Amino acid sequence: MFLARVTGAVVATQKAETMTGQKLLVVEPVRVDPNDRSRLVSAGRTFIAVDPLGAGMGQLVLIVQGSSARLMPETDKLPIDTAVIGIVDTVQIDDVEVFNGRS
Repeated sequence: MFLARVTGAVVATQKAETMTGQKLLVVEPVRVDPNDRSRLVSAGRTFIAVDPLGAGMGQLVLIVQGSSARLMPETDKLPIDTAVIGIVDTVQIDDVEVFNGRS
């Protein structure tokens, strides 16, 4: 699993039939800043993820890749490699809250 920030959306009118109706998001994995463990920074990658949960722009999400992306009932028949499996409320590192999506 990875933490990632939703940075965009993908619209594809021409796609495999099984992908019809699937929400596609651009997500950018984040990691703890090695120079300042009180914040999260970009991991320098971008992925397209299927989102069965309804995440929005700027939200922090949990994503999985590979065969794990197809283990949810919503994604088990999809030709995907990355999926959103959670919308993050808070992240705490070393007793410091580095992210709070509720505030």
